[in-house]
Amino acid sequence: MVDTPSTEDRVLYEPTVIEPKWQEYWRSRGTYEIENEDPRPHYYVLCMYPYPSGAAHMGHVRNYTFGDLILRYRTMGGYAVLSPMGFDSFGLPAENAAIKFGVHPREFTDARIAELKSSLVRIGGGYDWRREVRSHDPEYIRWTQWLFLKFLEAGLVYRKKAPVNWCPGCHTVLANEQVVNGRCERSDDEVERRDLEQWFYKITDYADRLLDDLEGLEWPERVITQQRNWIGRSEGAQFAMDVVTEANEPTGAAFEVFTTRPDTSFGMTFCVLAPEHPLVESIVSEDQREAVAAFVKKVRATSDVDRLSTEGDIGSRGCFTGAYARNPFTGNAVPVYLADYVLGTYGTGAVMAVPGQDERDFEFATAFGLPIIRTVQPPEGFDGGAYVEDGPAINSEWLNGLNVADAKKAATAWLTEQGVGAQTVKFRLRDWLLSRQRFWGCPIPIVYCPIDGIVPLPLDQLPVVAPDDVEFRPSGESPLNSHEGFLHVDCPTCGGPARRETDTMDTFVDSSWYFLRFADPLSNELPYRASEVQRWLPVDQYIGGAEHAVLHLMYARFFTKACADLGLAPAELQEPFKRLFTQGMIRLGGSKMAKSKGNL
Repeated sequence: MVDTPSTEDRVLYEPTVIEPKWQEYWRSRGTYEIENEDPRPHYYVLCMYPYPSGAAHMGHVRNYTFGDLILRYRTMGGYAVLSPMGFDSFGLPAENAAIKFGVHPREFTDARIAELKSSLVRIGGGYDWRREVRSHDPEYIRWTQWLFLKFLEAGLVYRKKAPVNWCPGCHTVLANEQVVNGRCERSDDEVERRDLEQWFYKITDYADRLLDDLEGLEWPERVITQQRNWIGRSEGAQFAMDVVTEANEPTGAAFEVFTTRPDTSFGMTFCVLAPEHPLVESIVSEDQREAVAAFVKKVRATSDVDRLSTEGDIGSRGCFTGAYARNPFTGNAVPVYLADYVLGTYGTGAVMAVPGQDERDFEFATAFGLPIIRTVQPPEGFDGGAYVEDGPAINSEWLNGLNVADAKKAATAWLTEQGVGAQTVKFRLRDWLLSRQRFWGCPIPIVYCPIDGIVPLPLDQLPVVAPDDVEFRPSGESPLNSHEGFLHVDCPTCGGPARRETDTMDTFVDSSWYFLRFADPLSNELPYRASEVQRWLPVDQYIGGAEHAVLHLMYARFFTKACADLGLAPAELQEPFKRLFTQGMIRLGGSKMAKSKGNL
């Protein structure tokens, strides 16, 4: 018989005594500190760095445990493993939390970082804390602004007036990806449309490469599919249509349409422009002006997501302009309508409508009593509406008898020969709107001079750090607009009076390059040295949420490619993350658990 120790004799595990001892032992010995020159084969495991807008919760622990397991496994396998940690400390999450609790965002953020870091140490996370980055740290701000200016110099940043998604609750602009079912993904307020001067990253220059390079990634298929759909590559033809009178007389105006089905052009019975198309105001007839103005006003209050919805009465989603356009294939004049489902930011903002071969066009034509002409022969017995499958061309003159693929080629070749169009590729992906009218973000390093115009700050004047004595609670314009000391500055070019840009950058700018900084976090001459990035990148295993599929992950890929192209990273570094593991979300009653939802 085995004797069981009494309670008095039993050695109890007391975590508050034992764990601090070993945590201090690991810290003092530098157990998890990795040198870039370590001769062992290198392995880089990275968990998405957290928003420090509250205390650590089970989601953090679950996520970072995966990374810690990989760190220990690879270390035992003989690798030098880089496993850094930092804090995505700028942006709406931290600012909204600070406003909620009535403290300054910096004070709130620093306190939350200390709390979160303490939690990560207590759970025994194997991080090299010497490499810690915080996106609100002046040194990190310096290099984020430095990269912005390098991108601007290369033509990858520009400024323009554009219709934007405005959240009345957050008092700021939202990227398209931050609008869910017409509402702000964070505050759940209904999103409005406004015209503002905004700064953009030219991510569309990389659309083809962002799409093509998905093939080599070891990522979950659902994430790859989301990125592929968001980029949305469409091949087709673009051609000009002359605006004419109802009697088919020229007016001197014209617009371009893009179509993926040029083979169906003989069946075009009307055209549709986006309500925000620049030609609308000049072509609308006097008898339709009032109706068009009311329709445009209604659409401007609708989000892009709702405009693309297939729900609702199609008859209320369009408006006749009173204008006509000439079909170059037939020479006939067809009416020009406006419709909310055509967006000015996609394609040319104008489409030809072929109700015989397109379901939405069919519904629209039926609602407005417009002609329907089939250009593809449906199978015998077909009694539906629009026929969208393959078949021989009909009612299409010299295209008759050709299948869809051959008819597309022939129609495109004819447009090219006539000099009115050409084969074209379009993308759903839009340029990245980075301006935010908030305080707690990286300031945009630009000044506006009445003599020299838009002036980038010299690199030796970085970082531009926002002052602390600002009323940061949102008012509808940047809080920095009200700070005279920050706003007014001498022009770097002429020395005359100028004013600073007062918008700040989208928080996703900060997280688009932090993984590069981790490779060389103490560099003070560059954001990182290419030689050190060469040692570690791409990240061997990245861990984080699938909800970032078309936000952070897309932007990080763009930044990596652009940095490589500009000589700011090794040329062969075309992708930041070799493998991706998405751990899923912890949910309460089917709802994402988050501090902003108040269900933690």
